Amino acid sequence: MKPSSTPAIAAPITATPASVPLLDLGRQYASIREEVLAAIARVCDSQSFILGPEVEALESEIAALTGASLAIGCASGTEALWLALVAAGVKPADSVITTAFSFFASASSIVRAGATPIFVDVDPGTLNLDSGLVLKEIQDRRLRERAAADAQPGNIRAVLPVHLYGQCADMDRFGRIAEEFGVAIVEDAAQAIGAGWNGRAAGMLGVTAAFSFYPTKNLSAYGDAGIVTTRSPQMAEHMRRLRNHGSPRRYYHDEFGWNGRMDAIQAAVLRVKLPHIADWNQQRRQHAATYDRLFASSGLTSAKNSNPTSARTVDQSAVPVRLLARSPQAKHVFHQYVIRAQRRDELRQFLTERKIGSEIYYPLPLHLQPVFSHLGLKAGDLPISEQAAREVLALPMFPELTEPEIRRVVESVADFYS
Repeated sequence: MKPSSTPAIAAPITATPASVPLLDLGRQYASIREEVLAAIARVCDSQSFILGPEVEALESEIAALTGASLAIGCASGTEALWLALVAAGVKPADSVITTAFSFFASASSIVRAGATPIFVDVDPGTLNLDSGLVLKEIQDRRLRERAAADAQPGNIRAVLPVHLYGQCADMDRFGRIAEEFGVAIVEDAAQAIGAGWNGRAAGMLGVTAAFSFYPTKNLSAYGDAGIVTTRSPQMAEHMRRLRNHGSPRRYYHDEFGWNGRMDAIQAAVLRVKLPHIADWNQQRRQHAATYDRLFASSGLTSAKNSNPTSARTVDQSAVPVRLLARSPQAKHVFHQYVIRAQRRDELRQFLTERKIGSEIYYPLPLHLQPVFSHLGLKAGDLPISEQAAREVLALPMFPELTEPEIRRVVESVADFYS
């Protein structure tokens, strides 16, 4: 057969990824594998598996990172929240104000401390706990107490703001609330390692702060782990006892605590990762800026994007995609990149079919969870949280994410609304 005089055309090379995961921990592991394995071997060689030198070293390093003078390692972020609340003085019959739009542990830790959560709605822009509504809640309760001669004090002992998705809540206003009403501010900083507010790091913005090192977090262990920061030596010593069955020395117990000790292997892994956290957080901020730019150029964040002839026409009174507000005082670490989307569930299914990961944080506000039905709140009581639960969608976000992957995500969202 005579060969064709027409040269063969090579298949086009494309940088478009076939799929985009919500999170890929394997990429990070590949970059630090030898260091991690060496750290684990160091613990195994030491035969010191619970607390010990590795945990003590991590505590010192986290204290230095946050600017808090003390840190107490523990078994999980949930354990950290409980320790932080109890050390801050929360007791049975107390109440703690917190957000309705958070992970369950924010509220369950209050209950575990013996207190009652008071759910307050969130700021419509950032979705963080609304400090103005918190102030109003405290003022209204104080007025009701004065009006009823036989009323028992409300015992609002603390406020637990959550630094949602890696952006600090309005800690200036919460600080003023603490001063005026004598309540403790306890930071739920589970998603906010490396974040800050007005030049101060998360972890030193309240009397105590709880961090999580769950494997999906910005600074992640290879199992469960958490830490609490404080500037109070008395609180720190109390938490060290509480995490170890309330024991100041072996086999002697001054109070009821819990087995909340940190594994040395988790501390060793975290110590390998800790020197990278500033760079990893900066990469997350760069990815967020890329998302912002691509969403803006696509027209998705503008009402003029709506196509009145399309079968997927969106309500002209709302844009297809809204970005969460960013506080100028906040140093955001983008634990998640979250949008608010019209027809969110349909969009998520569309992305799934294109092999693009996403997640809903959170689909049901805490005040509507069945376990809290005894508090008497119902649908419509906290409308901002409820609307957010219908609209939020977390898109792929991790340091090793690439611009072609981000571009594919945004183009796919645009395809859905076209």
